[in-house]
Amino acid sequence: MLIPQGWELVIGLETHVQLQTRSKIFSGASTAFGAEPNRQACAVDLGLPGVLPVLNREAVALAIRFGLAVGGQIAQRSIFARKNYFYPDLPKGYQISQYEIPVVSGGSIDIGDMRVELTRAHLEEDAGKSLHEDYAGFTGIDLNRAGTPLLEIVSEPQMRSAAQAVAYAKQLHALVVWLGICDGNMQEGSFRVDANVSVRRLGDVKLGTRCEIKNLNSFRFLEQAIQVEALRQIDALQDGVAITQQTRLYDPDANETRAMRSKEDAHDYRYFPDPDLPPLVISEALIQAQREAMPELAGAMRARWQQAYSLSDYDLQSLSASRATANYFEALLAVLQLHGDTSKAQQWPKLCANWVLGEVAAACNRHACSIDAAEVSPVLLAALLIRSEDGSISAKTARTLFVSLWDEAADATPADALLDELNAALKKLDRLIDAQGLRQLNDDAALTAIVDQVLAANPKSVAEFLSGKDKALNALVGQVMKASAGKANPGQVNQLLRARVQP
Repeated sequence: MLIPQGWELVIGLETHVQLQTRSKIFSGASTAFGAEPNRQACAVDLGLPGVLPVLNREAVALAIRFGLAVGGQIAQRSIFARKNYFYPDLPKGYQISQYEIPVVSGGSIDIGDMRVELTRAHLEEDAGKSLHEDYAGFTGIDLNRAGTPLLEIVSEPQMRSAAQAVAYAKQLHALVVWLGICDGNMQEGSFRVDANVSVRRLGDVKLGTRCEIKNLNSFRFLEQAIQVEALRQIDALQDGVAITQQTRLYDPDANETRAMRSKEDAHDYRYFPDPDLPPLVISEALIQAQREAMPELAGAMRARWQQAYSLSDYDLQSLSASRATANYFEALLAVLQLHGDTSKAQQWPKLCANWVLGEVAAACNRHACSIDAAEVSPVLLAALLIRSEDGSISAKTARTLFVSLWDEAADATPADALLDELNAALKKLDRLIDAQGLRQLNDDAALTAIVDQVLAANPKSVAEFLSGKDKALNALVGQVMKASAGKANPGQVNQLLRARVQP
């Protein structure tokens, strides 16, 4: 969908990230998804008389971790405020949020060559949920989600296309999942985007009147909603109709946005400091603890891999697409390097990348599981690759065995026990190879006997090869493989045939 020539989009995103805590931000109620309606809403969440909120320390720690990752400034003293408005799923009549001083200020997210600056990231509680189906024309209210901890991340209005907005949202999504502060499940509402969209004539400096599209829970809907809203505004302005500042919803079935209500400004919410909550004071020790707990970020990991292993850009991007995939790759490579075969040290990284992005990823897709739940552990896969590389089994047999090994679960093992586990995995794999008769035939004497039999039985192919027809050698290799029931090492067979035919 193309934007008419002469017009420019201005887009800023507000993203609500559900923090991965076991309990809510101001109460001890569970945040687990999927409970029966109103089974996880306690007196604090309902705002009953006499209750007092108590801030969840883990939610603060996760907000700090995000701020450090984006290069933002952590406020060592911030204030919680009451944001007053009426909505049926807001039982207290106000939402506890942060207004004047957020926990994180500034920071940025890079998307390709573009850097999107962040305005702020602040802590707040989620509201409940209105249920419009199965109530015979009425609306039900589920307050399980009320009080769930959110980090609202606000970008500057720097994006100029729906594609840029989607790229930013995807990069932000990948970051919060990588950091372990959010599970990123958009279907369950863990990552929701509000898009602020306005349009203006190309070259204008003044911003147009913006409309906010609420609660977009997929990247596809985000792109479509921005495009149709931009076209709606442009059509209105071309017809001489002024844009009204509104909050709107996107209807994916009709592919249109619809007005919910007029868009409020800050003064409409009558913010004031929450008298039940003291100022949030963050110590330097807490910030330092999160700095030390911070995982290596994807960009830094890719740079390290590029320098150490010279992997392709495709491999680098794919292996770092998720922290679980990166951890599996590094664990697999660590075991192979521990094996100590220095002659193959340069081959291991690419071999690991091929298997992680190939067989392992395909198996995870078939079994609908994440790679951190893969039934073939990095240690067991390392044992398989070692036996493939030392000639015990062929590459084809290794792939067949991988499917068989998928049912063998492996527990995580401390680093100092890796060698013992590797040796145990090799013994287990050897038993399986021998039990199924899959061990590759590498014995020179046995292979030479088979080669001599094949040469004697195929004088025509021998003559053709000696006359310069290289394809004739392939036919001889095939005959040796057939005579050995597929167990002969093809590379070794090739060398023996050449040596016997051309002594």
